[in-house]
Amino acid sequence: MNYWSFKSTTNWLHVFGLLLLVLVSSCQSTPRPVKISSPDGNITTSFFLSESGEPLYSVQLKGKTVIEPSRVGVIADKYSFEGQLSIVTVSTLEKKAESYRMHQGKQLDIVYDYQEQTVVLSNTKGQQLSIVFRVSNDGVAFRYKFPKESESTIANELTEFQFPINTEMYAQPMSVAKTGWEQTNPSYEEPYERGIAVGTVSPLGAGWVFPTLFKVDMDWVLITESGLGPDYCGGRLVSDTVSKAMKVGFPSDVEVYTDKGHLPFNASLSPWRILTIGSLETIVESTLGTDLAEPAIQLSNDEFINPGIASWSWALLKDRSVNYETSKEFIEYASEMNWKYCLIDVNWDTTIGEEGMKELVAYADDRNVGLILWYNSAGEWNTTPYHPKSKLLTHEQREVEFSKLKEWGITGVKIDFFGGDGQSMIAYYHDMLRDAGKHELLVNFHGATLPRGWQRTYPHLMTVEAIKGFEFITFFQETADDEPAHAATLPYTRNAFDPMDFTPMAFSQIPNIERKSTNAFELALPTLFLSGIQHLAEVPEGMSAVPDYVRAYLSDIPTAWDETQFIDGFPGKLAVIARRSGNTWFVTGINGEGIDKEVQLDLSFLNGKSGYLITDGDAHPEFRQEEIEITDTYTIALKANGGFVMKVQ
Repeated sequence: MNYWSFKSTTNWLHVFGLLLLVLVSSCQSTPRPVKISSPDGNITTSFFLSESGEPLYSVQLKGKTVIEPSRVGVIADKYSFEGQLSIVTVSTLEKKAESYRMHQGKQLDIVYDYQEQTVVLSNTKGQQLSIVFRVSNDGVAFRYKFPKESESTIANELTEFQFPINTEMYAQPMSVAKTGWEQTNPSYEEPYERGIAVGTVSPLGAGWVFPTLFKVDMDWVLITESGLGPDYCGGRLVSDTVSKAMKVGFPSDVEVYTDKGHLPFNASLSPWRILTIGSLETIVESTLGTDLAEPAIQLSNDEFINPGIASWSWALLKDRSVNYETSKEFIEYASEMNWKYCLIDVNWDTTIGEEGMKELVAYADDRNVGLILWYNSAGEWNTTPYHPKSKLLTHEQREVEFSKLKEWGITGVKIDFFGGDGQSMIAYYHDMLRDAGKHELLVNFHGATLPRGWQRTYPHLMTVEAIKGFEFITFFQETADDEPAHAATLPYTRNAFDPMDFTPMAFSQIPNIERKSTNAFELALPTLFLSGIQHLAEVPEGMSAVPDYVRAYLSDIPTAWDETQFIDGFPGKLAVIARRSGNTWFVTGINGEGIDKEVQLDLSFLNGKSGYLITDGDAHPEFRQEEIEITDTYTIALKANGGFVMKVQ
């Protein structure tokens, strides 16, 4: 070999070596994405680092992107995982299945099948953050495992959801803390914005509540959170005005329990960030909200947990109805209707008193009706005048009060007017639920946060308001005007996973309000909406005016279901859902629009079965009932803002 040939070869080897070094370095700084797919292979999430070491993920449904590259990460006072990160380890992909049983909801016996993988990241200080990904056939979930740093406060999550352009969203604005009646906001009681552009800034400036629904071309994504522990705060979505990404936001510093903290403190885990992905059928039938909740706490006995219907005087008759005689009437009403419960609302401690309440408990017990009593949660976070108040603020107070109620024979408590989503307020919810469970009391939260799967963790949590419900229809004509579209939005959003105390169903006239929904629309709501205890607004007088077959139907409806199937619908326009209890199917539907519709329902799963249909009569407020035989399809005519119920055995 001559000199020039040797030199050329040496130069070539040198260049090749440099290229190889660059390639290896590039591979080390930006490793290949970690890909996790659902058991059926239809959903894939990819995790990767940018060239600057910024953690990102994306999600595809059947090869189509539904979440574009989006940031994850967290910033705390003692650590930061924002950029310049490296991947330490990636766990072996594991296929898992978990079985559990619920006391309420859309499905009682549930199997959660998923694939799981954990990515461990390191920052420049050597601190480590783990991100656990789970992918199931109905969606993607991930959560953070934080470094073990003592007395650490998380300042900000960097979690975002970058949707493709032209995505629409169906979202409820978060209200501004310390506003509204007697400073009781936020309580998740704003009207929904429907079909707005993704990235739209909330009109109230405080973000959007969970869950929020997104329409991505022909597919749907529902984003929420679950597994919220006492050391974390409740999240929300906020819009990035530049990128149009939806980001996880934290509550304001006034959303706290008695001057305590609003940010996550000493947290070891974040809540699960959940993306339910697929069709509207996927959204309605998914159980991800409870799949990812913490398992049920150990109770000495769970036989006291019984879903059912409750009578309730306050919905239409307000404060004046909370007295001894009216309460007695509503106990009798519940008994006659074969309902399990009667709720006695505000100020009972003075308008009825202890001795009167003991008499009512005995009267109710003779009629197999359990009594639920109202309490004001508040300390200093609002100025509400209603009472009993300041009775449940500490563990010691709750021990005294709950022991007294148990001694009287009270079945449950409705606790109202909470102070937002700060970490210390979330801890207050957990403390209250643990203490109530110890005393075998059912719980209903009002003026409250979204429960985020707590009904699995605390099975005695029967329902939570967290919605612009029926009471607002009695206050404002604009709410009554929007009721049909609003109600037809909720099965796809607020009520998709968590129990919702909308307190539905009024056939009577509402003073000074023109109701826009038909009576058959109202009749459909108790089985369309999910709530462990369904508090019905209609009063004895109104119930006595409806046909016997309507009363017979309402005396025998479940509030916990073995199976749920989506039949047809679109947010704000139509909702038709079938729910099964034992061998009986209840198919219910509402028309959210002010136009008559003819809807063809695929009921092939009921082919050959018989039952009856109740829908609107020829003139308002009439009903109509008919016997039916089910074939593969059934065509039903819905009046404007109308509805129907179908019972099939």
